[in-house]
Parts: sequence; C-alpha cells; structure tokens
Amino acid sequence: MPGGSGQLGTDLAALANGDVKVTAMGSKDLDLTRTGDVIRVVTEFADAAKDAGHRPVVINAGAYTAVDKAETEEERAFAVNADGPRVLAAACSARRVPLVHVSTDYVFPGDASRPYEVTDPIGPRSAYGRTKAAGEDAVLGSGARAWIVRTGWVYGKTGHNFVRTMVRLEGERDTVSVVDDQRGAPTSSADLAAGLLELAGRIVEGEAPAGRVLHCTGAGETTWFGFARAIFEAIGADPERVKPCTSADFPSPVARPAYSVLSNASWAEAGLTPLRHWQEALAAYFQGS
Repeated sequence: MPGGSGQLGTDLAALANGDVKVTAMGSKDLDLTRTGDVIRVVTEFADAAKDAGHRPVVINAGAYTAVDKAETEEERAFAVNADGPRVLAAACSARRVPLVHVSTDYVFPGDASRPYEVTDPIGPRSAYGRTKAAGEDAVLGSGARAWIVRTGWVYGKTGHNFVRTMVRLEGERDTVSVVDDQRGAPTSSADLAAGLLELAGRIVEGEAPAGRVLHCTGAGETTWFGFARAIFEAIGADPERVKPCTSADFPSPVARPAYSVLSNASWAEAGLTPLRHWQEALAAYFQGS
C-alpha cells in the first residue's frame, strides 16, 4: 500500500486485524517515481500473498498533495500523481492484482450547485487537479482491474489537515478568520479507510462494483467556516471566535473549487456502507472513537 505513512495510510494500517493484513509503505519505503522499485514491490507483494494463501489488493493512498506548491512544481506533482500510478497499475495488471486508487474532488471545476456524480465531466482548474485527473486516466487505461475512489476534505489524527490546524490556531489566537464561500464534505480518514477496506474485501470476494469510479465522502456538507465552528464547539471553545471571510481575503495561486461536494450515490449503489455524517464523525474524532 503506497502512502502508508500519511493520514489515510496510517488509518488503513490501524484497521488491520486477523482477517485483513495491511502492508503499509511510506514514501521512504516506496518512491512512486522510481519505476523499478514500484515493479519490484508489487511483484514481491503478489508473490508473498500467493505463498501465504492470501488474496492481495493494492490500495494507492500515495500522492503529491501540496496544492499550492504544485502550481510551481507541476512536473514533480505529475511524476507522483500520474506517472507513478501508471507504473503501479501496469505492475498490478501484470501480476493480476486488483488496484484501488484514491483520487480527489479537485478533478472537478468546482462551479456546480449540486453534488458531483461520477458521470459528471471533470475539469480541473489547478495543477494538483490536473495531475490527479491524469492519474485517473492512467489507471483506468492500464488494463488493470482498478477502481478510482474520489474523496475530499480528508482529516485524521496525523499529518497536516484542517482539523489539526484549527485546534492549533484556537490555542494561539483570539479569533480565526475562515472562508465561508467554499463548500465541501468533511471526511474522516478513519471512516474512509474502513470504506476502502470494505471495497477491497468485496473485490477479492468476487463482488466488485461494476462501476470503476466511485465517490466516498462524509455525509452532508458545509463550508470551511462552518467546519471550523464545529471544531471549536467540539473542543469546548467559543465558536463565535471563528469569523467568516471570503476567498478573496486570502489570495492564493490556486483556484480552489467553490463547490466540491461529491455525491455518494455511486458508493451506495455499489452496496457499500455509507460513511457517517461529517458532524458525527467529527464528534467521534475528538472522543477517540
């Protein structure tokens, strides 16, 4: 599993049990830009699984996610987000190992007024989004048994994410200004990890979804401002300390999507367990459950 040291990879590894074995590999263990290493690792993984009588699935949680830096490092982002998955998918195809590839809401233009369906045309407006869209194309065109799972607004116990940032700022500032003109669906990395493992299980059991592109996010939607207020409330801080502002108040080289809510209809239609409402998942995050 590439991306094993990130917030999603950490939660995937934490869910390992007697029935599910997870081999988590961080970027120090596997550099997706090194073709030979990718092929070798997939080959060794497939052989080890066969020898142990296990049915392998590769979940690619690795990505270049520095959205702002991607604008000036698009070649590097493309190498990780598109070229890497292309090689990974080809290696999986050669060894007949199914692949689940995690993608993003940034492949859409962000100008919708209702949740994006998997059938909606993509149209990324950032370097990060373009490289992730190219990765999707590479995986789906590889010939591998592969599924794309798009998600967004992911947060977990590790790494850099909005929840951890808000908790830090609450202790450093009297007030915090947060944009109120970007909407999305906050997604717990623990919930997403459970969903990905359920999907992997369905694949090896011969009950894989017919659709090769799925959306999986927390239920409901909010703005970053609304999300921040909920975080303050969850830690016992006064939510009135969170002040709304617009994206124009925080100039950025990236055209961030104003609306990036993904419809989870494809996930439900595949018979997979829907993720909890984002507010319920956020409460559980702080309660340690």
